[in-house]
Amino acid sequence: MASVRRRGRTATALLTLLLAATGCGPVADRKSDVLPVGYDSLDGSLRVWPARGGLAGDAAATAAVTEAVRAWRSPADDRAHLSSSGILWSGEVDGAPLALVAADVPGESASWLLQLTREGDRYVVRRAVEYTDPGYLVYSDVLPVQTDRGRRYLLSERVERLLGPKGRALASRDGLTDPVDVPACRAVPLTATLRATRSLPRGRAADRLLDLGTATSDPRYPLVRDETGSGRRALDGLDTCVLADERGPFGSIPRRIGDSDAPRSVPESWPMAKLSVRALGEVALGGGDPADLEQLSWETDAGTMTAVVYRPADDGAPVVSPADRANPLQAYTLPVPGQPLVVLNWRSNRYSSLSVPPGTPLLVDRPGLVVVPQPTSKATFSLAGAEKTYYRSVGGR
Repeated sequence: MASVRRRGRTATALLTLLLAATGCGPVADRKSDVLPVGYDSLDGSLRVWPARGGLAGDAAATAAVTEAVRAWRSPADDRAHLSSSGILWSGEVDGAPLALVAADVPGESASWLLQLTREGDRYVVRRAVEYTDPGYLVYSDVLPVQTDRGRRYLLSERVERLLGPKGRALASRDGLTDPVDVPACRAVPLTATLRATRSLPRGRAADRLLDLGTATSDPRYPLVRDETGSGRRALDGLDTCVLADERGPFGSIPRRIGDSDAPRSVPESWPMAKLSVRALGEVALGGGDPADLEQLSWETDAGTMTAVVYRPADDGAPVVSPADRANPLQAYTLPVPGQPLVVLNWRSNRYSSLSVPPGTPLLVDRPGLVVVPQPTSKATFSLAGAEKTYYRSVGGR
């Protein structure tokens, strides 16, 4: 959680830099009933999101986009605040009008990237992607756009070059790249080179990101920060559609708005940064060859999340657990076909001791890791530490 807070402080500091002392702020003669074209943010003397696209100066297009954004509502029925939102790009792509809007939604403390196309004489919102970290659209530099011809990326003015999944530089016009062949359910790397600015005096040679694939459904944001490259290694061979499923690690903990779950919002378990993996050990089932157990961990705006990956010895499809919030005693249900498991993991020391219900068969029993068959009824496990005992319960099948 501390890393998320640090990122929030960094974002706040950057927003202050962008919006305050640099002379950046609302344009005095802007009409409050029309969306601004471009976004009022400066990094020193550099305008991060200027007005771009062949229709950026078209008053009729701007008015039509404004009307569509005014009519749009978030899943929580909140509307965009027009004066603090902005049209990042407006033009034609593949022969059809396209507009990209950074929509500020104060009621949710979130930003939304709205993708609009034209139908007849009006624009409609075709995609709406939520950024749960407030201000994200101001200090991000690469934004994913899905078109009929494939994935494109909208680049801020800080980006000198973007390398695509195959390590090749992507051509762009007015900040929008050519189509990129990104698979539906596999993570692929991107690397941006950022120029020197006031916020980045030395620039950044390798700003690494992962695109989780084109099948990621709205409102989930498909790009994850991967500063060290650990995320690319962690997701090697994993199906991101399975990871993003409501029973998978990234989609299994719903966001709550008010007193109820909000399934149309980004899950609390959705990754933002610092994806990594570590080996837990092996488990053999039914006398077969041992399978590898790994623990995924990642950062979200709700804190650190973890999950378990079961990699069969016969190179079969990996099996993943739902997410578990970081706890002293981690408990995962792992739906291995024919033999569902419960995996218990903790940091072992001389003061720690795990207790399991009487008669529970132990498939793996070593310090810091216990694996048992999934019980048919609710069972409670406890970890006694030096000063406190932690309890975790798992349900039946």
